[in-house]
Amino acid sequence: MTDKRATSCNGSQRVHGMSDVVFECVLAYIDDSRDRQSISLVCKRLNELEAQTRKHVTIALCYTATPKQLLRRFPFVESVKLKGKPRAAMYNLIPEDWGGFATPWVEELSKSFSCLKGVHFRRMIVKDEDLELLARERGHVLQVLKLDKCSGFSTDGLAHVTRSCRNLKVLFLEESQVIEKDGNWLHELASNNTQLETLNFYMTDLSLVSSNDLELIAKRCKSLASVKIGDCEILDLVGFFRFAGSLEEFSGGCFNHHAEEYASLAYPQGLRRLGLNYMSTNEMPIVYPFASRLKKLDLLYALLDTEDHCVLLQRCPNLEVLETRNVIGDRGLEVLACSCKKLKRLRIERGADEQELEDEEGVVSQRGLTAIAQGCLELEYIAVYVSDITNAALETMGTNLKNLCDFRMVLLDKEDVITDLPLDNGIRSLLSGCNKLRRFALYLRPGGLTDVGLTYIGQHSQNIRWMLLGYLGESDTGLLGFSRGCPSLQKLEVRGCCFSEKALAMAVLQLRSLRYLWVQGYRGSSTGFDLLAMARPFWNIEIIPPRKVSSGEGKELEHPAHILAYYSLAGPRTDFPPSVIPLDYIVVLKGRRSVKWTSEWRTTFEGPTLKFLGVANLRMAIKQLVEEPNTTFEASAIS
Repeated sequence: MTDKRATSCNGSQRVHGMSDVVFECVLAYIDDSRDRQSISLVCKRLNELEAQTRKHVTIALCYTATPKQLLRRFPFVESVKLKGKPRAAMYNLIPEDWGGFATPWVEELSKSFSCLKGVHFRRMIVKDEDLELLARERGHVLQVLKLDKCSGFSTDGLAHVTRSCRNLKVLFLEESQVIEKDGNWLHELASNNTQLETLNFYMTDLSLVSSNDLELIAKRCKSLASVKIGDCEILDLVGFFRFAGSLEEFSGGCFNHHAEEYASLAYPQGLRRLGLNYMSTNEMPIVYPFASRLKKLDLLYALLDTEDHCVLLQRCPNLEVLETRNVIGDRGLEVLACSCKKLKRLRIERGADEQELEDEEGVVSQRGLTAIAQGCLELEYIAVYVSDITNAALETMGTNLKNLCDFRMVLLDKEDVITDLPLDNGIRSLLSGCNKLRRFALYLRPGGLTDVGLTYIGQHSQNIRWMLLGYLGESDTGLLGFSRGCPSLQKLEVRGCCFSEKALAMAVLQLRSLRYLWVQGYRGSSTGFDLLAMARPFWNIEIIPPRKVSSGEGKELEHPAHILAYYSLAGPRTDFPPSVIPLDYIVVLKGRRSVKWTSEWRTTFEGPTLKFLGVANLRMAIKQLVEEPNTTFEASAIS
């Protein structure tokens, strides 16, 4: 590899008067993929140099390119991140059989990428055979393996990895659906590895875990810095904590004994990030001795009420990241704003719906958000479920939170009356004031934002690249007003809005940077032909028809239809399940008359054939089909 790259970069070639060596030195300090992409567009030679020096590649959807295309473009890449199912799959909105198979990628990554050291699969179907192949072909050099919210594999596949990948530094399995057969995978890891820095099988239901294996890992892996596990009794981890001298992060565990038995428990001195599952008021004092050193606190699965949050947060002046449920309440947020001035990330998830599990004060509203906006001026990320909200609170956030990059807010439907709707002016102030925003999600209710407010979002979202809109706007006018703005928007997700297929198609054409669209809940037509207006080269369109889904209580819920559209250099995918219909194969039946629309231009027909060019003439063709029932035709998705 060294000789090949040296031959192409020996100083004899020059770009704009400067040698390749100079540009290679400069490129080594540029990590941002967007900056590197801009450099690659300057000229052919810089494109080649950028490809040769690229160390990491992220593919936001595994169907947007092929493994061969990746190899041709970035042959020396050292780590690859691949995303499979749409983000909505995390909320059970996507059919389980939708796709996202890792196999074709694993086959190419294993045999052709000679510099590969790290693989990150997210929301993909990974088989045991995939892990076995990866371990066999890349095990001697693989340092990072992340199976992030993945499914399809078992502990047998993990055992192949932990037995063969002896230089593994990161093993990440969080929220993956792992079929557990035994705990041998962890024992192999403990026996074979001395390089491990991160071990994460949090939220995986892996229960056959030996505390002795964890202790052995801590003994052998002197650089172990982060461990996130399942429901393992904390008292069984005394030896693990004793040997994990470099540990900076720990999450998981559980408390099954009396509180006084945990009094003598000692955590490593360097611990800065903590998440204790099922910690209640009685166990909370074990955190007090090192609370002032904590930078991250995960209380999502702790059993604390509003008062407990207040007591604990007062002891955490250096906190930068907090994850909890809305049981924290407005009072807890006020304490957070007063005590934690360094806070950068705040995530407040929805609590239990059962009334008896909620604290009486466990409500987040404009009061708490106003306190945060006034007290935590370094905030960069906020994701929150609120029970009430006002324009004034959003305006305060826009005025004070100048470092905010990521804003996500969901208005819960618990309260019948919201203090101050619509939120048009508040959202405008938030967006115009927080000009560093790159990601934005707003999920309200009918009447929460008018067409004018939706237009404001478009006008004041100059730098936003990802957006989720839920139950916003009043009509197609709002969507079209929105789509005339958002010059940087690449990914758009829409749910529960009143927009028609025609308006969605027109919006896609107006959003000039858009690469990805997901919609659930829209005004669909009986034919879907209005969506054809968005058809263009390299643009794949998929439909998931309405379907019934079991709620788990013997009831069935009706899931509205989905639209998924995305740019792809790979063309239409070939692994469609029955639950997904590609829009390059639509059949509309009316009596005995049929319309078949495919992505192929040149097709031989039997019988009378009506030929036409482009989507623009589709309506004329349909009209003739209706008038002449025996006529069939084929049309392309690409005009």
